[in-house]
Amino acid sequence: MNADYQAAISRLKSKIGILVSQYEHVKADSERMAIELTTLKIILSDNKVKISELEKKLNRLQMGEAFKASSGDVREAKQKIGKIIKEIDKCIALLNT
Repeated sequence: MNADYQAAISRLKSKIGILVSQYEHVKADSERMAIELTTLKIILSDNKVKISELEKKLNRLQMGEAFKASSGDVREAKQKIGKIIKEIDKCIALLNT
């Protein structure tokens, strides 16, 4: 019977070893994913800033184009400005939601 206990203890030690190994593997994966998540959050934040800057630049260019109208293009310039104002209103509405 002592041999049965020794065999059971040996199997239990083996299974505990496997569980510890699996735990270490999962823990390493978790740490790697946490670092990757942090990196991706930083990249996302940087990209949001770049998008905001590009949108501002686009708006300035659109406004500049609207005001470049010659005397015969005043009506078209007013339409462009109206369109830009509507786009700004849509952006503000989206920001408020």
